Formats: sequence, structure tokens, C-alpha cells
Amino acid sequence: MKTKVSEIKSVKEDEEKIREAAQIIKNGGLVVFPTETVYGLGADALNSKAVEKIFSAKGRPQDNPLIIHVASKNIESYVEEIPEVANKLIEKFWPGPLTIILKKKDIVPNVTSANLNSIGVRMPDNEIARRLIELSNTTIAAPSANISGRPSPTDLQRCIEDLDGKVDCILGGPQSDVGVESTIVDCTVEPALVLRPGGITLEMLKEIDSKIEIDKAIMQKPSENLKPKAPGMKYRHYAPKAKVTIISGERKKTIEKVKDMVNYNIEKGKKVCILTVEENEKEYTEGIKIVLGSISNLSTVAKNLFEALRKCDDLGADLILAEGYEQKGVGVAIMNRLNKAAGFDIIEV
Repeated sequence: MKTKVSEIKSVKEDEEKIREAAQIIKNGGLVVFPTETVYGLGADALNSKAVEKIFSAKGRPQDNPLIIHVASKNIESYVEEIPEVANKLIEKFWPGPLTIILKKKDIVPNVTSANLNSIGVRMPDNEIARRLIELSNTTIAAPSANISGRPSPTDLQRCIEDLDGKVDCILGGPQSDVGVESTIVDCTVEPALVLRPGGITLEMLKEIDSKIEIDKAIMQKPSENLKPKAPGMKYRHYAPKAKVTIISGERKKTIEKVKDMVNYNIEKGKKVCILTVEENEKEYTEGIKIVLGSISNLSTVAKNLFEALRKCDDLGADLILAEGYEQKGVGVAIMNRLNKAAGFDIIEV
């Protein structure tokens, strides 16, 4: 398959390129497009054959449900009911990095929902994405635009690396702002439950409904027989080729442990990358340092996390040592992704 790559400078300037991509969606093809979270791999969510192509292109397990993306808050065509809490979340956070799980209508095929009677719905805060959905005149099912299991792509080049020749079209836009996938809230249960943390934090959600909690299961290693209700709950995700180990605890102890592990592994001839923050960068004199952002602004860490993991692959790292983060605010989402990337290999200090 020959993949057409189109860079979009603005929706107004490049509408014709987006229109061509929308025609591909209408014809049952695959289009990669930018969103504010990560880049997505899209197909007509209501076309079973088109959706099956997503699983094939990514090498994605069939029991891993997809999220459908919409260009409007009017989602009654796709879901049975919208509880009051869901309506409040939609009004507050859409368009934005929030996916809401609701009971689906039969118009949404079982392949899209992984045979569940519910579906995750999101309205992206990205003009290119929303215009593509509008012009496609459907809802677009879209997981992240990467080979399944690898770190999600946040820019055009990473999408090309993974999916060139496997999709019909790649639309390039700006680097994704949020850098981690959307927060997923299950509104089919009472109280509503966070199934995947993201840029919309638990603290922000609790301002809408104080009863919302995080599913405790998502912060621990999933069981083999888990039937995932949301993307990313079951399988190893976000993983670079190198082994990832998280070192978590008080700052000074964390730094000392990282230093010891760096020296030990370098002596064994291994190439070691350290994922650190601006405040700790000068503490490390050995190993390859990759600065994610600032501890005082964890949104910068989230934005750069996946790209940093991919950069470690570019550098041929044998081992990646990642500092841990306090699990509050965006730190919950960062640790969720790091835990998945590390296969829950964490050293507490």
C-alpha cells in the first residue's frame, strides 16, 4: 500500500487535503490524524471491515476496544442514554482529552467495541481532527497511530516510522500538546469510574462529581483473564525496545539509586538512558540523560514522555531508568504509562 503524507498548516489553508482524507474514510480506508493527546489511526467506526483494518495495521488484539471520535456534542445517534454526570462532563471538558464510556446503540459494530455493549466517545480539541470527522460524515474509530505496544506517537515522523505502507493517508499537524492518551471515565456505572488517567485529572473530575474515583485495578499489573472495558487496560503498552525500570521514592534516595544502577550497568557494557527532570539533570554525570520537563509542571513531563521513550530506541539503549512521580494530578497519568512501559518493574527507595 502506498501511503500519502499530507502536512496540514491550517484547516483553512489545507481544507482540500483534509477533504481528500475524509473521502478515504468514506471509502473504508485508514487515515492517521493529529489530536491534542497523541496521533490517531482512524477508520469509519460504523464500517466493520474498515475497523478490522485498524487492528490489522497496528497488530492490535481484537479484545482491546476502540474509542469513537465525534465532531459535536450531539452523540445520541451512537449511545443509548447519557446520564446526568456524563452530560456535565461533556459540557465542561469537550472538546478535550476526555473519553466517556456509555451504553452503545446497535449502529456501532461489535468489532469497534470489542463485543462490549458500551463504547468510549471523545470529541478531540484539535481543529484538523474535528474537520476530518465533519467531512467524513461519520464517527471515526481511532486508537493511537503506532504499532501495538510501542510508545504512542506525538508527531508526524513517528507515525510515518510505524505506519508508512500500512495506511492510506497520514495527515501531519503540530506536536500533540497533552502527550498522553485521553482520560477515560466509565459512566455506565454509579458512581462514575476512571479507567485510564490522562490530562483531565481526578481532581478536575471531582469538581464535577465528588463521587468519581479511579479504578484501583489500573495501577497494578492486570490479570491474564481481564476483559478490558477501555483501551490500554490489559496489554503491555507504551514500551520501547529497551528494558524500562522505574526508581521511585524520596528525591535524594532516587538519585543515588539511579546513579548506582547506571554505573553498574555501564561497567557491564550496557548503554543506559536516564529519564529525568530539569531539577535533577545536573546530578547525573554518567549515562545518557533525557530531560522530560519540570517537576514543578508535570504537564511538560507528560507531553514529552512518549517521545523520550522513542528517543531511547533511536539511541540504541539497553536499559532505561525512569524517575518516579507522586501519584496526584497529572502524575497519576505519567505513572500509569511508565508502569505499563516497565511491565510494572518498580524499585521503591
